[in-house]
Amino acid sequence: MSQALVELRDVTRSFPGPPEVQALKGINLSVNPGEYVSIVGPSGSGKSTMLNILGLLDRPSVGEYRFDGHLTGGLDEDTRAAVRAQRIGFVFQAFHLMPRRSVLENVMMPMLYSGTPRTEREDRAREALHRVGLGHRIDFLPGLLSGGERQRVAVARAVVTRPKLLLADEPTGNLDGATTAGVMALFEELVTDGLALIIITHDQAVARRAPQCVRIDDGRASTDG
Repeated sequence: MSQALVELRDVTRSFPGPPEVQALKGINLSVNPGEYVSIVGPSGSGKSTMLNILGLLDRPSVGEYRFDGHLTGGLDEDTRAAVRAQRIGFVFQAFHLMPRRSVLENVMMPMLYSGTPRTEREDRAREALHRVGLGHRIDFLPGLLSGGERQRVAVARAVVTRPKLLLADEPTGNLDGATTAGVMALFEELVTDGLALIIITHDQAVARRAPQCVRIDDGRASTDG
């Protein structure tokens, strides 16, 4: 049995008040390498807080988070940043591409921080862009691309460092139905390569594509499927 890549044990995240707000309440979650999980719930339910903890952008108030078998609670900020840069990819609703940099330069950017040797960066960026079907857009600026193409660039940028975990926050929120289907198919192809994928979404059709769906209501989690 493979060791869980992501493991939350009795995680609570509180924000000081008054009144104190418990954004997450006793969350338990285990995700293995190559697993695909969606997280759904209404606005304000705690989804984004959970994503921030999983991405080492925030820390639990109570409970523990193990990533790849290692407790993360005692890691200093530099070590957490290094783990994020090397092991975790992020995809957001708003793409967050640099408008004055080419598609290729956007995808190369994370490798500045992940320790990828300089001599490998361009080849790996080109490979990632071919993987997402954008080999013909390498020299374009993001503003000349469609929304679906921009999200594919964002996916290429997220996976170019060869992370173990991909976190996607409403990745189809700005896309139409046909484009959403293409981006989701791309995500699912990446999962078959052994990447663990956690998607936060409001879109029930997107959520249902995942074999495991975690619903968060008022900071508490329940699992379907």
